[in-house]
Amino acid sequence: MWLLGLLWALALLVTVASSGPSADPPDPASIFADLSPEELRAVRTFLMGRPELGLSPSQGGPLAKNSLFLVELLPPKKRSALRFLEHGGARPRREARAVVFFGAQAEPNVTELAVGPLPRPSSYRVLGFKGGRAVPFSARPMTRLEYELLHEALVAAMAPLEPLLREATGFGFQNCSKRCLTFSDIAPRGLGPGERRTWLVIQRFVEGYFLHPTGLEVLLDHRDPDPRRWAVRQLWYNGRYFGGVRELAESHARGTLPLARLPEPPTRHLFSSYEPRGRFASGTPTKVHGAKVCEPQGRRYRLRGNRLEYGGWSLAFRLRSSAGLQLFDVRFGGERVAYELSVQEAIAFYGGHSPAAMQTKYMDAGWAMGASSYELARGVDCPETATFLDAHHLLDADGPVHFRHALCVFELPMGVPLRRHFDNDFQGGFHFYAGLEGRALVLRTTSTVYNYDYIWDFLLYPNGVLEAKVHATGYIHATFYTPEGRRYGSRVHSHLLGNIHTHLVHYKVDLDVAGSGNSFETMDIRFENISNPWSTGARVVQPWLHREPRRRELGGPGQGWDRDPLAPGLTPPLTCPRYHLAVTRRHENEPSSSSIYTQNDPWDPPVTFESFIRDNETIEDQDLVAWVTVGFLHVPHAEDIPNTATPGNAVGFFLRPFNFFNEDPSVASRAPVIVRPLDPPTCSRLEIRRWTPPSPGACVHPEPFTYNGTY
Repeated sequence: MWLLGLLWALALLVTVASSGPSADPPDPASIFADLSPEELRAVRTFLMGRPELGLSPSQGGPLAKNSLFLVELLPPKKRSALRFLEHGGARPRREARAVVFFGAQAEPNVTELAVGPLPRPSSYRVLGFKGGRAVPFSARPMTRLEYELLHEALVAAMAPLEPLLREATGFGFQNCSKRCLTFSDIAPRGLGPGERRTWLVIQRFVEGYFLHPTGLEVLLDHRDPDPRRWAVRQLWYNGRYFGGVRELAESHARGTLPLARLPEPPTRHLFSSYEPRGRFASGTPTKVHGAKVCEPQGRRYRLRGNRLEYGGWSLAFRLRSSAGLQLFDVRFGGERVAYELSVQEAIAFYGGHSPAAMQTKYMDAGWAMGASSYELARGVDCPETATFLDAHHLLDADGPVHFRHALCVFELPMGVPLRRHFDNDFQGGFHFYAGLEGRALVLRTTSTVYNYDYIWDFLLYPNGVLEAKVHATGYIHATFYTPEGRRYGSRVHSHLLGNIHTHLVHYKVDLDVAGSGNSFETMDIRFENISNPWSTGARVVQPWLHREPRRRELGGPGQGWDRDPLAPGLTPPLTCPRYHLAVTRRHENEPSSSSIYTQNDPWDPPVTFESFIRDNETIEDQDLVAWVTVGFLHVPHAEDIPNTATPGNAVGFFLRPFNFFNEDPSVASRAPVIVRPLDPPTCSRLEIRRWTPPSPGACVHPEPFTYNGTY
C-alpha cells in the first residue's frame, strides 16, 4: 500500500512549459502540458470570431459586456488518458477551458466552455458543474477593468475627505504625485449571494504599503454593472463607524473627530522595507556570500518539456492559471503511484475589530493564484544551479502574457543523510560505517496574491517518498491599531495591528497504487495491559496496531473523519478545509474541491465539497481520491516586520511507500559511502568504497546575479 502521511496525524512535518524545442514524436506527458502561446491565441481568435458570443476585448469598455476572462488547458478525461498511456490507445483530444463573462444580456452570468480540438479549434461546448449549477455574474472574479473603475469611484467619493486625509496622513487621493493613497480590497464582497459590497482598507502608497493603513476603511457597493450607480455605503475611521462620507467630513470640520495622525515616513530605513539596518551582535560577516548548492558532475535529473525524471521518479507537471501546480502520471520505478496531485485552494480566515479585518476570508483560487507566478530570483528563490521555466497565462488579458522564470527545478542537499549507521565494536573502533547522502529534487513555483507570498514545493526523495509543502511569507494582512483590536492580534508597530488568522491549504491526491482499484484503511496505535507470558504474576503494557477498513465516504458508525480544529466557522458550502483527510470515489464531474467563483460567492458556490461525500458511496476497491488539508494558526508578532519569515511557517504532507517495495528502493543509488576497517580492532587501515567520482573542484555559478521582473 502507499501511506499518506498527514502533518497532524503522524507529526511528520511541523511547522509550463519549457522554452526549448519539443521532442519528435511528442512525449506522452505532453497531453497534460499547459497551452502554448500559439494555442492560447488560437482559442481566443476562434471565440472572438463567433458572432453568437458577441465578445469584446477584455480591457477597456464597460463592465456590462461579454468578454473572455480565462483560457487554460482542459485536462483529458482520466479513462482516455490511461487508455493512451497504458494501452497505446488514441491520443486524447486536446481542448481548452475558456471562462466567459456574459455581462451584456438581460440575465448576466459566467459560462465555461470546452474549446477544441487544438491546435486549430473549430467548435465549443458548454461545460457544466455538478448538479447543473449556474454561475451568477456577481460571483465572477475581479478584473483589471473593475479595479480601475473602483479606484476612480473611490477617488471621486473621497474628495470631501481630502482635508482630513492630508492633515492626518500627509497623503491624499487628489493631485497626489508621489504622496498618494491606495487601497487593499477585502473579500467576500458582502454577506449573502448576489452582493458585491467591498470593504477597502485605505493605505499610504509607500514601499510595503500593506503595513501602512491610515485608519480609514470604506464600504463601496459596486454590484451594478454601471459604475455611475456605485456608492459608498459606510465608513470606519479610527474605531468609529460613519453612515456616509459627508458625516465623517462634517465631524472633522467641526473639530469633534479624534484624528489618527501618522508620522512622516522616513526617506530611508522605512520599517516596511528590506533595507538592511542594525548589526548582528556576533560580528560575523554578512557582506559575503553564504553556502551554495552545486552540481559537481552536472544535473542528475532530466527535463523534457513537461516531463520530469529523477532517480526512480517520473511525472508530468503543469502550472494552471486558476490554482497552480498540478502533477500527473506520477510514477516510481516505472509504476504509477498517483494519477494526479494538485493544489486546490489556499484559504486565510481573519479576526479583528475593524470591519475589514472581521470580513476577511481570502480564498486564493478566486484571485487566480496560479497566474500570480512572478519571476523567481536565481540564488534567492531557487539555487543558482536551478533550471528555470517560463509560463504563459491568458487571464484577464487580450492575449497570452509571458511570465519569465515562473517555475524552477533543482536538486537540493538536505543537510542530513537519507540513512546512516556507525557499527560500534565497543573496543574503541567499529565494524563498519555506511551512509547515503540526503538529497531531493524540488519542483517549485510561487503565488504572490497581493500581500502574501506562497512558495509551493513538490519534493522527490530517492527512497520513493514524495513531499508536498508550502511556505508562507510576504507581508501580513494588517489593519489600523486600536486598543480594542488587541483582542484579535498583536501591536506590531506604532499604528499597526497584526490580525490573527488561519492558513488552510487543500490538495487533491488521486492515488493509483498498483492500479486504479484501491481501498482505504486507517491504522491507530492502541495499548494493551496483558499478563507476561514468561514471568508469572508480571504484566506487560505494550502498543499494538489497530487496522480499520473504511468502507464508505462518510465513514459510518465510529468511522467519522477527523475534522480540522482550525476551521470550525467556515461557510457551510466551503467544507473542504473542515477535514484533515477525506477520501471519496473519483468522478469526472468532481475535478476540484473549490473554484475561482467561491471567493465572491461562498454562500452558494457552484462547487461544494460536501456534495462529494454526502452521497456516502462505497470506497472499497474503487478509484479513490484523497483530499488533504494542511494549515497553521498565525498570531502575528513584531518579528513579522517587514515580512513573515519561512521558518516555522511551512506545512505539508508526505506520500510514503508502506510495504510497497521489498526494501528501501534507494539502494539503487550509487551515492553511498561504506567504510570498513582492514585490521580490526586497530582500524589503522581502512577500505573506503564509493561509487561516485571525486569532486572536480569549486562549485560556484559563474554568472552574476541578474533579475528581470517583467511579465
